[in-house]
Amino acid sequence: MLDIKKAIPHREPFLYVDEVLEATDDRLVAVKTISPDEPFFKGHYPDFPIMPGVLICEAIFQAGAILLSGRVEDSGQKGIPVLTRIGGAKFKGMVRPGDRIELTALLIEQVANAFYMKGHAAVNGKKVVTVEFTCALAPKPE
Repeated sequence: MLDIKKAIPHREPFLYVDEVLEATDDRLVAVKTISPDEPFFKGHYPDFPIMPGVLICEAIFQAGAILLSGRVEDSGQKGIPVLTRIGGAKFKGMVRPGDRIELTALLIEQVANAFYMKGHAAVNGKKVVTVEFTCALAPKPE
């Protein structure tokens, strides 16, 4: 479907989207399978490894950036989406080694170069994180 590495600048080990499953003008669904070998598991509750909530949010933000990359390109706008605001994050469950996270990002409203979004992450159909966020376009380095 979409080429993730063309859509956003993130790379391993900080790329938290494996595949885009579905994309429309205002919604994107992607997945990430969490390897037991992720480096953060060595220090984040090593006897009971869980993915840090901030990294689950980051995965949602990356899904949002992928959604926006196509929209920005199609509109002729220039720039790369960067996070400017996070709000209303709720952590409702854990992500453990081997889990497959389904990431959903929704564009709620665009005002000039600001994009108001919300998203969630789910494991086995159960939401584990919900968050609202805003992105703006920053100039791309030449």
